Amino acid sequence: MTHRTRNVLFIILFILFLITAPIVVFYSLGWRFDWETKKIVQTGVFYFRVWPKSAQLYIDGEFKDKTDFFFNSTSVSDLLPGEYKIEIKKEAYHDWQKKLAIEKRKVTEAKNIVLVPKEPVFNIIAEEIDDFLFFPNQEKIILKQEENKIWSLKLFEFRRNLKSHLIKETDVSRYPVEIIDLEFSHDSKIILLELGLKENIQYYILETEKSPPKLTRLDFLDSIEEVKFHPRNSERLFISRTVKDKKTNQQIKILNEVDIVNQEILPTILEDIITYSITDNDIYHLDSSGSIFKTDFIGERKEKLNILPLSIKQEAKYEIIILGSQIFVQENNILYLFNQTQKSFEKFFELIKDQKLSPDSKKIAYFNNYEVSILFLEKQYDQPEKEAQEQLFLTRFSEKINNLFWYTDYYLVFNLGDKIKVIEIDERDKINIYDLAEFKNPEIFWANKKLYILSEQNLYVSEELTP
Repeated sequence: MTHRTRNVLFIILFILFLITAPIVVFYSLGWRFDWETKKIVQTGVFYFRVWPKSAQLYIDGEFKDKTDFFFNSTSVSDLLPGEYKIEIKKEAYHDWQKKLAIEKRKVTEAKNIVLVPKEPVFNIIAEEIDDFLFFPNQEKIILKQEENKIWSLKLFEFRRNLKSHLIKETDVSRYPVEIIDLEFSHDSKIILLELGLKENIQYYILETEKSPPKLTRLDFLDSIEEVKFHPRNSERLFISRTVKDKKTNQQIKILNEVDIVNQEILPTILEDIITYSITDNDIYHLDSSGSIFKTDFIGERKEKLNILPLSIKQEAKYEIIILGSQIFVQENNILYLFNQTQKSFEKFFELIKDQKLSPDSKKIAYFNNYEVSILFLEKQYDQPEKEAQEQLFLTRFSEKINNLFWYTDYYLVFNLGDKIKVIEIDERDKINIYDLAEFKNPEIFWANKKLYILSEQNLYVSEELTP
């Protein structure tokens, strides 16, 4: 090769380097040519994390990848800015579908996808059941049965798959009595039973861990209005009752602690209360002036929370609800939320049916007969991002919502009539709603990653449905 030829070849290669090097650099930095806009733009990335494993990802109808085995995730890079149709599929599960946008130099993610099975397996665990109630630790269930117009309570233990007798109506009285209420101790060892008819109410302690279960009548308790177990001592109760004030000669409601072992009502802790709520460390109570106070268990260290009092209505029913860091007061079916900054209660939701704290304690789902909404208690950094105290109206239905529970931290399970559904709380594009199962007049309860359903006196339990 001559010297001239070598020079020409070197010049050509140098020119090619000058042309291709910037292209390679720009390509590595995510720059692409958009043939539609005829412009050079930077690309973005999709990232997904999905349960169960090995789910298939489709973008605009084209298969892209499967989620990996260890982290249940997948990503797709070098995508031009714009909107894409995302489908995540797995055999025997409903598809997750959503239109998501790619922005330049950004990652668009959906990290909390849970696919819902199309035909989950349900097994009968008990028959001829009229009602059921979970223990606080969710390890046991009380089953109520009725035979020849006489009710009985059974205990079902999950670990041993064992059903045993607790009590029946004739253990309490020769005459018909109703179960008015059940209250569990926080350690799930003792149950307070409120039994009777009309004005003839009696209270019993049922110790479920003794063999046989021990039933004790609390003869010394009478005319109780609200009763709650002490959160640190299952042998103590808090009770509220109406008495005549010796000073004013007026009827007032007072709060006492009760020693159920010695069957003794201890000295009054608080006076002039309308309602109260117990947490692990404090007592919250509402008084007749409309003020909410927080005190310790002996009524000292009293702290007034709201500067602006609530307007107390004479015939209204009040309840204090503590969910995570939030304090609510419910007046009939109107829910008020405590504003920490303004030190006042503000109307939050009307026609309230119930409210549920998420498993991660960062969100509250609240609903009435037809609408479901979410309150975010903390800033949510996962997309879609949410600010603390931000409210999200999720959806409205034409049928009544009966029961609702958190399915995961990002999904809800509920029933509309006979249909049981699961809904996500990711409101980007459309909200995915799935039919999970259908039972006649179901009563549902979510526990231990499983759905429990009472239908036509049969109690069913599903397979594990969530990670």
